[in-house]
Amino acid sequence: MVLVALGGNLPTEHGPPRRTLEAALREMDAKGIRVVAVSRFYRTPPVSPHEQPDFVNAVAQVETDLGPAALLAVLHEIERLFGRERRLRWYERTLDLDLLDCRGEVVEAEGARGADAGTGPLPLALPHPGIAERGFVLVPLKDVAPDWRHPVTGKNVDGLIEALPPEALEGIEPLKP
Repeated sequence: MVLVALGGNLPTEHGPPRRTLEAALREMDAKGIRVVAVSRFYRTPPVSPHEQPDFVNAVAQVETDLGPAALLAVLHEIERLFGRERRLRWYERTLDLDLLDCRGEVVEAEGARGADAGTGPLPLALPHPGIAERGFVLVPLKDVAPDWRHPVTGKNVDGLIEALPPEALEGIEPLKP
C-alpha cells in the first residue's frame, strides 16, 4: 500500500485549498501515480504558533511502479508546480504532499526524524516520521486505509488515534462534499 498525505492552506490558481488538493490528485494521475482512493477532505487548525488560515487535509492511496525515492521526487515536483515555497516548518503553504508509507518499507534518514525547521524538503524516511503524532493525518488515513498498520510499531490506525492527546484532534472536521 502506498499512502500520500495532502494539505494546504493558501489559495492557488486552482482556487481555495480544497480545489488545489483536487487538482494535485489529478496531477499525480497525469504523472503516472494512479489515485485509487481518497479520504474525505478535512478542515484542520494550523499546528504553527504563527497566525495563519486553517488547512485542508486528505490522504490518498495510490499505485505506482516508482520506488520511494523517485516517488518522493515526483511529489516534490508537483508541490513546486503548485507554487510551494519552503519556509520554516509549520508555515502556511499552497500544497504539501507527504509520502506516508510505501509498501511497508522502513527507511531511516539522518536528520528526518525530529527535524524542527528548514527551507528544503526533509530526506526520505519511511514511514513518515510524524505520522503517529498527527491527528490531521491519522483521521483522513482512517477513511482511506482503516486496516493500515504502522510498519515499525505494528499499531493500527485506531490505536494511533487513541494514543493522541485530545488537543491533536481538536478542530478536525470533515468538509461537506
